[in-house]
Amino acid sequence: MKLHELSDNAGAAKKQKRVARGPGSGKGKTAGRGIKGQKSRSGVAIGGYEGGQMPLYRRLPKRGFNKPNQKHYAVVNLGLIQKFIDAGKLDAKAEITGEVMVASGMVRRVLDGVRVLAKGEITSVVNLNVAGASKAAIEAVEKLGGKLTVAATAAAAE
Repeated sequence: MKLHELSDNAGAAKKQKRVARGPGSGKGKTAGRGIKGQKSRSGVAIGGYEGGQMPLYRRLPKRGFNKPNQKHYAVVNLGLIQKFIDAGKLDAKAEITGEVMVASGMVRRVLDGVRVLAKGEITSVVNLNVAGASKAAIEAVEKLGGKLTVAATAAAAE
């Protein structure tokens, strides 16, 4: 293979449309901007502008409240934990923490901690140490003789 034989895959590089290059191009004269008006000029950023009328986002009432410091948990169901144990990606005998779940590929990132919910069946006796858990999940794990510890992680304690 030589340098002049290299080429991109078919359809990988799309040719740029050259506007305002004469009537034969199909995008000549006004370059697809129509005739006159604000949007035909350069340097126009209209965004939510409605020609002086009160914009829609200001006419509508504001509702609700978004906590600026709210916690975002990585959610894991008991059924998924069991699936990973059956597949051999998690060791049921060792303590399962958020970092272990990330290493196994169960969770992409811990965020403010891992929260365990009770969806699905768990049949293995496990020792979980997570930032949060539902009451049903704690009951399901302890019914089998396992342990589910809800630890206040450094991120959750802030």
